[in-house]
Amino acid sequence: MTDAEKKLWWHLRQVPVRDSHFRRQATIGPYFADFACHEQRLVIEVDGGQHDPIADAKRTEYLHAHGYRVLRFWNNEVLGNIDGVMQVICATLSERAPPPLTPPHRAMRGGRETEGA
Repeated sequence: MTDAEKKLWWHLRQVPVRDSHFRRQATIGPYFADFACHEQRLVIEVDGGQHDPIADAKRTEYLHAHGYRVLRFWNNEVLGNIDGVMQVICATLSERAPPPLTPPHRAMRGGRETEGA
């Protein structure tokens, strides 16, 4: 992890918003998100000079198509204004997360449909 990612990770573990468990290097399809909260369908990316805007746009499009909101911050934003970054993250978490893209799995039991089986 970069210094900016380490700093953000420490702060993300302190987030007081319900259902906001973040994972580092979370796999979503063919991509690894820097940080993801699957319950809130939120991905956070910390970008430095090595990021390719075309590849980032393709990645963001994929994540949006799979129901995720994406927040991107530059390394210098995280390192120099962590309070502002955390305000944006907490405000986004307090917004209603989009519904899952697919309905719950339904199975038949004894001739009756049941949810979540």
